[in-house]
Amino acid sequence: MTDTWRSLARVPATGAQAFRRSLPRTLFGRSMAIIMTPLVLMLVISVFVFFDRHWDSMTRRLAHSLAGDVSWVADALVPIQGEAKFHELADRAHRLLDMKLAWKPGANLMAPRQALFRGHEEQVLAAALSERVRVPFLIDPERRDRRLVIWLGLEDRVLEIEVSRKRLYTSTHYIFLLWMCGSSLVLFAIAIIFMRNQIRPIRRLAAAAHAFGKGRSVGDFRAQGATEVRQAAEAFQLMRERITRQLTQRTEMLAGVSHDLRGPLTSMKLSLAMLPDNPEVEGLKGDVRQMESMVEGFLDFARGEGTERTRVDDMVELLREVVGSGNRNGGSIALTETVSGPELLEIRPEAMRRAIGNLVDNAIRHASHVFVTLEITEASVTVTVDDDGPGIPPQEYETVFRPFYRLDQSRNPGTGGVGLGLAIARDVARSHGGDVTTGCAPQGGSRFTLRFPV
Repeated sequence: MTDTWRSLARVPATGAQAFRRSLPRTLFGRSMAIIMTPLVLMLVISVFVFFDRHWDSMTRRLAHSLAGDVSWVADALVPIQGEAKFHELADRAHRLLDMKLAWKPGANLMAPRQALFRGHEEQVLAAALSERVRVPFLIDPERRDRRLVIWLGLEDRVLEIEVSRKRLYTSTHYIFLLWMCGSSLVLFAIAIIFMRNQIRPIRRLAAAAHAFGKGRSVGDFRAQGATEVRQAAEAFQLMRERITRQLTQRTEMLAGVSHDLRGPLTSMKLSLAMLPDNPEVEGLKGDVRQMESMVEGFLDFARGEGTERTRVDDMVELLREVVGSGNRNGGSIALTETVSGPELLEIRPEAMRRAIGNLVDNAIRHASHVFVTLEITEASVTVTVDDDGPGIPPQEYETVFRPFYRLDQSRNPGTGGVGLGLAIARDVARSHGGDVTTGCAPQGGSRFTLRFPV
């Protein structure tokens, strides 16, 4: 019983989810749905009211008018004797009432009052004739060239009355439907034009934010559109200026500190070179070399902050150069390429080369064999660096990307750099709108995946 109630409780939620999934996903589609839903409801209600009230009322009035004319003709023919009088009355009915009268000699229509009908109009006419006509009648259900035939049983003869169906039908419903559909199409076209103009600034804002997230130049971006859209665009401009200013300040600070440290280091190297060789001097020289490596790491980190402009470059050739450089430096790197998208991409080539080079150098430092895979599709670029080294503990997957963090806490320069390589790689990937993640490689070592959109 409890499971049954739970299943019943899930039904409304499932229906609501299906309804939400059926809604348009774009702002333009949802805006048009908001505009068109009341319009369609108004059309449906208007058509219902028209056909239920106006059209039915007009049909009844026309049917009663036609029934009155038929009744007058029937009453006028009762006292008439002779063909001359009949033709005179028929001519008058044709001229004044648009009716064609004809006798059907030998016919007999002595059945009770009835009607053979097919549509709503014939039903209304039959009811009206039943009220007005005091003789048996039949309504021909067949449509004959837009003419309506009514038979009246008069004594031993049958009178055939042929009238135009326009006497029973009104063209106002056609005019009404034409005006409703025409005005709806005009309103729909105006709504489409208006909504496109309103959504265009939002699309420009989204494109500018997307380009800025990839590190590309936004260009001449101006706030346009409605007040709310302008406020969002102005907030984006202020955010972009603050982010650019902070990145520039941090880059300049790191570059300045690194540059200022080079002078004292150079003096220390000269002083140590003039001293006689002994274990203490060699130890100092090693410390100076480590400090120089740290300074170079600071400079690389500063250069990765987005000061380089984006340009179109060959991603495949760039990766081949990085792999070739790693092999020349003593590494064993296997490269696999899968290209089904564009090779020429808008990137920051030096920053991308530095990011992939850091991943490859990190793998060479800790493993005997490195496997690099490049996959380019129409949507994204993926560079995977696998190795057969000791790997990274799962709890350290995110920690290793922190600046100056090393798994080897001893800070031994022989086991790694200063802890900025992976931070630089992730910073470069994110500046291109992507990211760098790590995991376990099929070879048992580490896997680093750099992915960014095209």
